Amino acid sequence: MKIVDVDLVSFKVKSNMSSTKWGYSEFGPEIEKVQSFTRIRTDDGLEGYSEQGFPFYFYTPSQDEIEDLVKPLLLGEDPLDRERLWHLMSRHNRFPEGLVGNIDCTLWDLAGKFAGMSVSRMLGRARGAIKAYASTAPNLGDPDDYAAHAVKCKEAGYTAYKVHANIFWNPHTRQPAPGRPAFPKEDVEICAAVREAVGNDMVLMLDPWGVYNLEESIWVGKEIEQLGYYFLEHPMHERLVEPYRKLCRELTIPVCGPELAPGGPFVRAEWALQHATDIGRTDVNFGGITGVKKTVDMYESLGMKCEIHVGGSGNAQILAATIEDTCEYYERGLLTLDMVHTSTAPYLREAVDPMDEQGYVSLPDGLGLGVELDWDYITSHSVDD
Repeated sequence: MKIVDVDLVSFKVKSNMSSTKWGYSEFGPEIEKVQSFTRIRTDDGLEGYSEQGFPFYFYTPSQDEIEDLVKPLLLGEDPLDRERLWHLMSRHNRFPEGLVGNIDCTLWDLAGKFAGMSVSRMLGRARGAIKAYASTAPNLGDPDDYAAHAVKCKEAGYTAYKVHANIFWNPHTRQPAPGRPAFPKEDVEICAAVREAVGNDMVLMLDPWGVYNLEESIWVGKEIEQLGYYFLEHPMHERLVEPYRKLCRELTIPVCGPELAPGGPFVRAEWALQHATDIGRTDVNFGGITGVKKTVDMYESLGMKCEIHVGGSGNAQILAATIEDTCEYYERGLLTLDMVHTSTAPYLREAVDPMDEQGYVSLPDGLGLGVELDWDYITSHSVDD
């Protein structure tokens, strides 16, 4: 079996999420956007897709990248040689890490269809469901707003809740505040209100998304530890490792990361060995399923937990092939104040992460990545029409 073509499938969708120049997303009126996924075709007529049912986060190649980087490397290759192809892409100086992840997930989807099973079955399935936590959008309002939302999520079945508080946002003026200062005192007030509202039987986390300095991170970590929070995630930017080493020495509450540091399993191993994190963090943007499986196995070998960043079927396949002692939660979000569940994209026949009343997400077990695409929608909304 040989790869004979690689292309992009692009179509129009409506979305209420838009990007900002400060890095985070905003939610507002619906706008029309273009959604794309990679398709790999073989001479046997098999097709693999990169689509994971989690719009507008995972890396999407440009047409130039497909023509100039992907096709020269993949055409004529056996798509089942994933490990060899992963190393070729990873060592290619022009391949962005997210592109490696995109192509690797597409190859795994194709391989699962060839084998007649899900990716998690190919890896060795460990479970069919996982605890979910509700993950908020940032900048939702005052402490009472977050507290009320946390209660709604608890009533919907969630047993855990993660706060994204004031991220490049001034809670007093309710205006963007890029760069400095951060608002750690106001963030802790939100955390305290949430804890008071939901009681002590709900697991809580805080993700400041890199807006603090070291001193603020230490102070916030100690404050939320007193509130019984489970972990502090990504409090500082991740370009420097030494501040995280100092932070981990100062705190007893676990520090979770790195979330966005490039380098996949290799950089995350360095962070772990330098004691710059207590709980690992990664997703398939950082080397695809092959890279994340290496990362998760590394953390497991060191006796560390790893929390997978965001949802989607690629991450879900890894979670289905990993025991709870290593990866405990599925991140479900980002949720605004009027949401307790994420909506199913219109180009999917079913949700990739349905949750039951006990707060468990069913992990996909369909062929490949397990995504059921609605080709009628995709075709009728093609950008070529």
